[in-house]
Amino acid sequence: MANHKSALKRIRSNEAKRLRNKYQHKTTRNAVRNLRALEDKKEAEALLPKVVAMLDKLAKNNIIHANKAGNLKSKLTKHVAAL
Repeated sequence: MANHKSALKRIRSNEAKRLRNKYQHKTTRNAVRNLRALEDKKEAEALLPKVVAMLDKLAKNNIIHANKAGNLKSKLTKHVAAL
């Protein structure tokens, strides 16, 4: 058990951040999956900027590595271009 007030606060804030990060990461993974499943080029082109923005935000907040975000963006852009 924590011995300091600041340690208790840190435990609470860490849990809140963990849940928020988990939610954002899962939402982005679902968006990537949905974009990969699309067959219509117009829909995919409309969804791509939103997914790219989500990936950039995760990378900025260190939820995922910046290179992972870049690789995903590259693959998704190629996928949309090939439709």
